[in-house]
Amino acid sequence: MIRLRPLPSPEAAAEAPRLAGGWLRFDRVELLERGRAPQVLPWSEIPAPDLARLTAPRPPLAGLTLDRPRIMGILNITPDSFSDGGRHLDPADALARAEALAAADILDIGGESTRPGAQAVPASEETARILPVVEALRDRRLSIDTRKAAVARAALAAGGDIVNDVAAGAYDPAMFSTVAETGAPMILMHSVATPETMQDDPRYDDVIHDVMDALAARIAAAEAAGIPRARLVVDPGIGFGKTRAHNLALLRRIGVFHDLGLPVLLGASRKRFIGDIGGAPQAEDRASGTLAVTLAAVAQGVQIHRVHDVAPVAQGLALWRAVTEE
Repeated sequence: MIRLRPLPSPEAAAEAPRLAGGWLRFDRVELLERGRAPQVLPWSEIPAPDLARLTAPRPPLAGLTLDRPRIMGILNITPDSFSDGGRHLDPADALARAEALAAADILDIGGESTRPGAQAVPASEETARILPVVEALRDRRLSIDTRKAAVARAALAAGGDIVNDVAAGAYDPAMFSTVAETGAPMILMHSVATPETMQDDPRYDDVIHDVMDALAARIAAAEAAGIPRARLVVDPGIGFGKTRAHNLALLRRIGVFHDLGLPVLLGASRKRFIGDIGGAPQAEDRASGTLAVTLAAVAQGVQIHRVHDVAPVAQGLALWRAVTEE
């Protein structure tokens, strides 16, 4: 199958199409096919159905328009997350952290670590961790970071808006039906195996095509379970069952995920490869590297950016827009 990656350009003519109804225009499209060198064509040579998939404005996410980059702030209520485990287990600490993430368009609340090697948490314990915080923050736009249908259902009832499933509905057979019944939007992230084993020598024939194909299959499964495409978002799953080389390959061509016709989320914040490349062994020292990766993805039209360090990213996006928009 040929996958299409729009190539945005600041020099694109006024008649060039907008990418996903957003802030960029593209004048060329890269065609990616397994086993063949990429080919680049002018946008005008792309068949109308394919062009429509790349250009159609993406529906709002829980009322949030996606015509400009949006920030999802991470709020981990866990004892063992890779960069901030244990800091926000107490609801008072979690609420204080939420205040510090005031610039985020969405808060992503999670009660189970999915770092490499993490063990699964019983649904009852995960729910108990997050529910007081969800209830207290119900006036904000909340995403619930969980693989479990029971946790999602309880958190949505308590005031959550979105389900963010790192297993794309494959961990809990009841997840898709639960999301379909509640009417919530859902983020489908690509991963392999489980957090316990996902970094045990991950391999791909072609990481771009393999991840695209896997996400396309999960989209089809979600639709078959009754979740409309208009309520779905895709996430290529940086750091989940990927080596540094895999992560960089995905980031270089992350714009190809627009070819799925859905909003795209990037979750690269503070990941190990940023520390390895940027010389920052401590996760909390990776804000600058995270911002660099974020801006590179914004330049390919990625709509949602899941980050720990909300204020620096918000500042960087404000400057990026001031410099690039007239």
